[in-house]
Amino acid sequence: MENMFSPAQISEQMVKIGIKKTSNKEHKTLLLAIMAGIFIALGSHAYIVVMQTMKHIDIGLMKFFGALVFPVGLMLVLIAGGELFTGNNLITIAYFDKKISFSSLLKNWTIVYIGNFIGAVFIAGLLYLAHVYKVDATDTHMALYVATKKMSSTFMQALIKGFLCNLVVSLSVWMAIGAKDIAGKVFIIWFPIMMFILSGYEHSVANMFFLFLAKFLGGNISIMDIFKTNLIPVTIGNILSGGVFVPFVYYVIYLKNKK
Repeated sequence: MENMFSPAQISEQMVKIGIKKTSNKEHKTLLLAIMAGIFIALGSHAYIVVMQTMKHIDIGLMKFFGALVFPVGLMLVLIAGGELFTGNNLITIAYFDKKISFSSLLKNWTIVYIGNFIGAVFIAGLLYLAHVYKVDATDTHMALYVATKKMSSTFMQALIKGFLCNLVVSLSVWMAIGAKDIAGKVFIIWFPIMMFILSGYEHSVANMFFLFLAKFLGGNISIMDIFKTNLIPVTIGNILSGGVFVPFVYYVIYLKNKK
């Protein structure tokens, strides 16, 4: 396996990444997080643009073509460089391995979450100010349709969809760490991320863009509702899978009691 690390080696690499991320300067972490929020927002915008003309043709094809372009956001994060909250959930493996403190872990997550929010809402605001989404245009209707669907879940439904989302996203990041070349990283990112979009799962950072874009476009949702109904439960779900389940399983298998 010359072009990739083994699963055990990926676990060790992730511990090193966790140490590096939590020791990085706060302003650098924030800037990288803002960039990641921008990247995910750009992928989310492309998702809306691709799907807009297919809503009344075939829902399955609409989701499929949207899912084809959405992974560009994570590709930019992992290849160009960025700090993404859902991916950084994995650094708990370094905490389980007693290489970083819980406070440094929470500090990283907090800075990254805030930075992702700034970047995602920044792009939503720019698209609104530039009138990219015009009144009664098909892409505007699609943006409002996406947001309405996301706001229709109960707290528990949103949490579970968030769990399932970062089960896939964190494993995509995990595998991308294992790839030693850019082509490998692209293919590893593309198909799992496409799968999570097709499945209708919920990604906290992407939802920052989708929901605030809808609000800017006149959607009947308040900021309180955005957080209470969607972002809070989805974020909890993302953490439970990407920050607890996945890293704990691989810590137990590959790192615990390692001589």
